[in-house]
Amino acid sequence: MTRVVVTGAAGFIGSNIVKGLNARGITDIIAVDDMTQGDKFRNLVDLQIADYVDADEFYAIFADGGFGKVEAVFHDGACSDTMEQDGKYMMDNNYGLSCGLYEACQDRGTRLLYASSAAVYGGSATFRETPEFERPLNVYGYSKLLFDQRMRRECGGDFKRMKSQVTGFRYFNVYGPREQHKGRMASVAFHQFNQLRERGLVKLFGEYGGYGPGEQTRDFVFVDDVVAVNLWFFDHPEKSGIFNLGTGRAQPFNDVAVAVVNALKGGGVPDAASAVQQGLLEYIAFPDALRGKYQCYTQADLTALRAAGCDHQFADVAAGVLKYLQVLSTVA
Repeated sequence: MTRVVVTGAAGFIGSNIVKGLNARGITDIIAVDDMTQGDKFRNLVDLQIADYVDADEFYAIFADGGFGKVEAVFHDGACSDTMEQDGKYMMDNNYGLSCGLYEACQDRGTRLLYASSAAVYGGSATFRETPEFERPLNVYGYSKLLFDQRMRRECGGDFKRMKSQVTGFRYFNVYGPREQHKGRMASVAFHQFNQLRERGLVKLFGEYGGYGPGEQTRDFVFVDDVVAVNLWFFDHPEKSGIFNLGTGRAQPFNDVAVAVVNALKGGGVPDAASAVQQGLLEYIAFPDALRGKYQCYTQADLTALRAAGCDHQFADVAAGVLKYLQVLSTVA
């Protein structure tokens, strides 16, 4: 039986990966997380795992071989709050623990598939997996970039030299089920779903960074697509490297708002201007706390992903948000 580890297993992406593994019949899963925020248990309650281990205990036990033969670690445990200002905590959690885990995986012949982030690009206008475009705007982005840099150094620029598979995924703006515990860091689709149900309208940032109201543009990727790409690499242990994981299709926040409105109202709203006219969309002033720290545009360059042989087709905002809100409507 295949044994795998998922760190951050009670979190958003981690729990969806557990779900994806379960759909393949894989249940010998060591789930690792910090359950201080107790309501995260809801992300695991309908899933099948072999054991749960607290994050404070896992890394030392794994390094000592305490879990026996482990085929792969899906490392999605991290502090993902881009507003977190405690740099020591961020670096210890996102960089230090990851370095130790990498070393243990290489020693034990375990494959490592880990979460990086599109935040490594920061203020860049080009989103390609090469150093000249990596300009993080916050310590979160830097913590992710530093680990990517460590992996490049470890393999001398050629990931084929790794003893076992090491694959990093630069997640863009992921949305979908099982993110309800994330609070302010949950996706705009999640917040707008709740706004529309509670207040009858959705809100977006107004003009900022040379973009009109709601026109800041991101690469929004549905979590089911993120899981599919993770599992494609799980199926291809010979493929290593750092890869963007987004749709390759930038869309404005206005598109998300229109998709949310149409999903809940049954359609009939063609664009953001119509949503505003109908009182379903409102723009608010851009917050001072985010000025200079906000990516107004992201779009994954998928050249490396396609060159690796992964031809997964990604949902656009309209299709992904509709599927997501159908799930949210059944559990809300």
